[in-house]
Amino acid sequence: MTRKTRIRAALVTATAVVTAATVSVGVSAAGPEKPSKPSKKQIAALFDGWNAALQTRDPEVVADRYAKDAVLLPTLSNKVRTDHAGIVDYMEHFLQKKPVGKKIETHITVLDGNSALDSGVYQFTLTDPATGKKKVVEARYTYEYEKRGGKWLIVNHHSSAMPES
Repeated sequence: MTRKTRIRAALVTATAVVTAATVSVGVSAAGPEKPSKPSKKQIAALFDGWNAALQTRDPEVVADRYAKDAVLLPTLSNKVRTDHAGIVDYMEHFLQKKPVGKKIETHITVLDGNSALDSGVYQFTLTDPATGKKKVVEARYTYEYEKRGGKWLIVNHHSSAMPES
């Protein structure tokens, strides 16, 4: 290899190293790619999944839709639930009434690619386990969702009966 060929090879190698370093720094400076924002329709469907979980009548299936550190302020209990066991306990009693939910009014705010709010009014058709008599209860609701480990979970759920009811 001649001296001229070695110099040319060294220049090509040096240019490649500088280019690679520049691209690498550019990627690092840009930071990790932000997740794309979900649509309002995708967030609305999270309620449908939660309502379908109610239909299994399995409190664990319903509680698994909540984050481990979720807060539940339920409609039919004065006790705030702040962990998986507490949410399961509430759902055991709630599911005895065979609840079927339906949204009446909804307002969705997508905060970013990993968080969203869904607030409004829903109603539940509840069945008295002793008599089989059905009644409809309207309530206000707020669900706060976060995407954790690639899965949308409820991190805060507040539900309260309508004051005029």
